[in-house]
Amino acid sequence: MNGYAPILMLGAVALAFALVSVVLAAVVGPRRHNRAKLEAYECGIEPLPPTAGMVQRFPVKYYLTAMLFIIFDIEIVFLYPWAVAADSLGWFGLLAVGLFLVNVSVAYAYEWRRGGLRWD
Repeated sequence: MNGYAPILMLGAVALAFALVSVVLAAVVGPRRHNRAKLEAYECGIEPLPPTAGMVQRFPVKYYLTAMLFIIFDIEIVFLYPWAVAADSLGWFGLLAVGLFLVNVSVAYAYEWRRGGLRWD
């Protein structure tokens, strides 16, 4: 149990910080509500009034940006443990991460070709 004490303390500090931050923001924060603050956030696009049979379309750029963030997340999730255990994995680990990077590079190339890396 001694080995888990620092982890439990860190969890307790994180939980206490989160709770204190939320309560403090509710007590001290300003209470100026207006119509714009109470509306749902729609990615910068003004929401259309709900009418029968009308569907609001989002530009593809939003989906490309979301895909780019997913690619970054997947890359970090798999590369960090590999970097920690790279010495013990040997050539098999190097080959596996090489194939993974080729696969991720295909996703980056697709994203680049579709214009997901242009911020205009």
